[in-house]
Amino acid sequence: MTQDVDPKLLEILVCPLTKVPLRYDRAAQELISDQAGLAYPIRDGIPIMLVDEARKLEDREVRK
Repeated sequence: MTQDVDPKLLEILVCPLTKVPLRYDRAAQELISDQAGLAYPIRDGIPIMLVDEARKLEDREVRK
């Protein structure tokens, strides 16, 4: 079962590298930074906003 992230939290979170808003991928439980090409994991409803924990996106995953 996936746990949703608080919508108010999603409104204020930005990528730690680029400082741009993030895109929420509910199915993958990740916050996506298209500009940085990174996906930050969400574990137990808590976004892990550490670059070292982020997954590098494949080119086909990045929205232009």
